Amino acid sequence: MLTLQTFKAMVAAAGDDIRAGEKLFSELDAAAGGDGDHGTAIVTAFNAMAKADGADFKGYLKALSDALQAEACGSTSTLYGAWLQGLGEAAPEGAAALDAAALAAAFKGGLDEIGFTTRARVGDKTLMDALIPATEALCAAQGEGVAAMLDAAAAAAAAGSEATAGMRAKFGRAKNLGDRSIGPRDAGSASMACIFAAFARAAVE
Repeated sequence: MLTLQTFKAMVAAAGDDIRAGEKLFSELDAAAGGDGDHGTAIVTAFNAMAKADGADFKGYLKALSDALQAEACGSTSTLYGAWLQGLGEAAPEGAAALDAAALAAAFKGGLDEIGFTTRARVGDKTLMDALIPATEALCAAQGEGVAAMLDAAAAAAAAGSEATAGMRAKFGRAKNLGDRSIGPRDAGSASMACIFAAFARAAVE
């Protein structure tokens, strides 16, 4: 089971790691032809989410989404807001702990919701290159328990992010560079992989 207390610790750990990686995420963004502000944007999002709270998964995830969308801006607010909203809507009513099946359903709900917001998919050099394989790996490992699910998700997200180095960007300002966007990892996928790595680590601490 994943308790709400542990999940809150996971979100806090992800925030710490995101703040530590702020410079890297912005450098990756600039190198791939973006605005060079992804680090600032994702840190702003996690700083906003640090103020959220809730008594159950559904309430906490809604509070995270609301806080992020109230204080953050741009695509980070839109995409992460949708992801968290989907996670919350798929969480059981009143649940303060999730078993493996409920956790898989919540993450699938999050992926489905963000999928309505962006047309990006694997191969487009976006955060979806980390999020989609992470979610698929998490769901596939649900028979092995929560810790194994999060480990599998973290490994898949890292591999997905690394793969973006060889991709041509198809979304955002970076797409205007064409083949010149090939080389650096996508910043959004890197921060998403960072989040899943923190989730997996904090879940067992």
